[in-house]
Amino acid sequence: MEQYEVTFAGFGGQGIMTAGQLLAYSGIKEGKQVAWMPSYGPEMRGGTAYCTVVISDKRIGSPVVTNPKCICVFNRPSFDKFGPIVKPGGLFIVNSSLINVVSDRKDFTQFLVPGNEMALMAGNAKATNVVILGAFVGASNVVKLETVTETLKEKLGKKKDMLELNLRVLKEGYDLALETLGQKDSV
Repeated sequence: MEQYEVTFAGFGGQGIMTAGQLLAYSGIKEGKQVAWMPSYGPEMRGGTAYCTVVISDKRIGSPVVTNPKCICVFNRPSFDKFGPIVKPGGLFIVNSSLINVVSDRKDFTQFLVPGNEMALMAGNAKATNVVILGAFVGASNVVKLETVTETLKEKLGKKKDMLELNLRVLKEGYDLALETLGQKDSV
């Protein structure tokens, strides 16, 4: 596996850091080299927040990435800020529940995921981050769905109701990626 970089970006309070951490822990669990780098805006809730996760089979030289292979955006300001820096040939995952525009770039795969709607239908809008994470895992194949499932169980095991809901939306996001983008080894 070559080095894979993904940035999760949105407002504080949308679970951006949690999505990145779940992915990073899953990469570690699979024995990969991992770097997780958070960045917060001036406010914790409502301000901008993003994190970058780098996963590789080889040693990672730097966690700083200027053009990630994938960017998952949760809100319009993040769409505007991060859309232009997706690596050509990469993947741009857009929370279409909150972002009603599409990128005019043709040099990457754009994947629209109604994250908020899917989380609300499952019973809790706070699970949007896990929907998007599931879509990313299905689209990229960087880590196995089973590994992320194990990681979720470890992190939410004491909260049974939240665990079941998050496991369900993780799988729904993953399945949506497979249905929409087809069975690909890696985007």
